Amino acid sequence: MDTYAVRAEGLQKRYGEKRALDGFDLTVHRGTVHGLLGPNGAGKTTAVRVLATLLKFDGGSARVAGVDVNEDPRGVRRRIGLAGQYAAVDENLTGRQNLEMFGRLFHLGGRRAKLRADELLERFDLVEAAGKTAGDYSGGMRRRLDLAASMILAPEVLFLDEPTTGLDPRGRGEVWEAVRALVAGGTTVLLTTQYLEEADKLASRVTVIDQGRAIADDTPAELKNTVGGDRIEVVVADDADLVAALAVVARVGEGEPSLDRAERRVHAPVADRVAALTDVARTLQDQGVQVEDIGLRRPSLDDVFLTLTGHTTRADDTERTRAVREEVAA
Repeated sequence: MDTYAVRAEGLQKRYGEKRALDGFDLTVHRGTVHGLLGPNGAGKTTAVRVLATLLKFDGGSARVAGVDVNEDPRGVRRRIGLAGQYAAVDENLTGRQNLEMFGRLFHLGGRRAKLRADELLERFDLVEAAGKTAGDYSGGMRRRLDLAASMILAPEVLFLDEPTTGLDPRGRGEVWEAVRALVAGGTTVLLTTQYLEEADKLASRVTVIDQGRAIADDTPAELKNTVGGDRIEVVVADDADLVAALAVVARVGEGEPSLDRAERRVHAPVADRVAALTDVARTLQDQGVQVEDIGLRRPSLDDVFLTLTGHTTRADDTERTRAVREEVAA
């Protein structure tokens, strides 16, 4: 048996002049969660739609669960599940009715559909809510019901396209636990996400995609090792102090500092960790800048992505950082 549940080589997909996939390569080991990480427009969803046979590709090759995507798309569909960015359940039906409906759509028959619904309600911890309409579910519960529906035929490979978009932290945690349970049962999961923490917590391996190409592929730990040493991180209490904090961190850092305006955070790599921390803390105190948090941090997947692509997974961060840097220079 092929050790890879998904294998793609040189995938090409064009929309007019735009190359959504431009020689994309991917290998996903069986029985693992594999993260596909990139910003909006990088090609994540296009890659999933191609591998799930929803889009025809223009060049290259792909195999899913040992089946050629181009030569036998029906064979691929019999072996996969797919959950998109938004839950595709009927909010007017109960949880159990939704799963039974999907079972009948997959030609399981009434009795088998009911048995499978009961199994999945148990597996996804939805037994107590089985009789409630899906419209009354929380975001996390609705997403778990959607995952359960995608598992009606116990697929070998499950494609999850940004499954926690719009969920609060509790709902996101519920989905993460459900994904871990699926993999423990033998399912291979290809997970696309913009959340660095999600990829770090779930994936045993991560592929970074940008402009339709895979630009890195390794374990989260090894990817973070490529960035190198420690980073100093400062969180200020007031937005107005971001300019001062950015200037101070830029002076002691080994590289250009990064800014997260939403969290009022500035960070940069440093060589002499203790000296840098002392210098920044003293300088900010002398300038009267109120600091909510300051410390040394190990590299994150966000740092990896920034190093590889020159921008973060949030498209507007680069512009925001540039604006503050221009204010510092002025």
